[in-house]
Amino acid sequence: MARGHVLTIAGLAAVSVAAWVAVILMGDDMPMDAALWLLAWTTMMAAMMLPSAAPLVLLYERQGGPGRSGLLAAGYLLVWAAVGVVAYEIDMRLPDPRPAVIAAVLVGAGIYQFTPLKNACLRRCRNPADFLVTHWHAGTTGALRLGVEHGAYCVGCCWTLMAVLVLVGAMALAWVAVIALAVAAEKLLPEGQALARVVGIALLAGGIVSVT
Repeated sequence: MARGHVLTIAGLAAVSVAAWVAVILMGDDMPMDAALWLLAWTTMMAAMMLPSAAPLVLLYERQGGPGRSGLLAAGYLLVWAAVGVVAYEIDMRLPDPRPAVIAAVLVGAGIYQFTPLKNACLRRCRNPADFLVTHWHAGTTGALRLGVEHGAYCVGCCWTLMAVLVLVGAMALAWVAVIALAVAAEKLLPEGQALARVVGIALLAGGIVSVT
């Protein structure tokens, strides 16, 4: 294995593990200060989302030249950091959502799992080789742009799960772990697209149970 490839694997593993350690130490409490909240959110996204983006980063390392895969990962996390601005506003405005809101979020997230948009975004996330062929950008700025574009597809795939995390799970550690596992299973396992529908059924069932 090429030295650069080994370093990329080691870097991804180190960042992911460090992020998970930080998330575990943070526990169930998010800071109230906006800057600290966004820092905690971005750390949480690194823990939850970087492992599922690893196949793209590693493939790009082989194709795009050494040293640029970090920029791709940075662009990817930049998109999720931007999503954190919206998540922060929602969390501040709805710190204790009503049962009807929780049910609506769960049902909406469950329905989204079966939509063509979800399927299209998930296919992009599950096929890094196809993504690189259709979205290739050369050079240093190209690596960053690739990360941003892949992050956008990832948001399209997972935004309702993050809504569940914020509004239903209140970003508690158990919810972070469960949703991270669901995301990884959808993107990395051979039957990921079928598992996405299983997740959708579970979300629909949770929404129905929450109002009964």
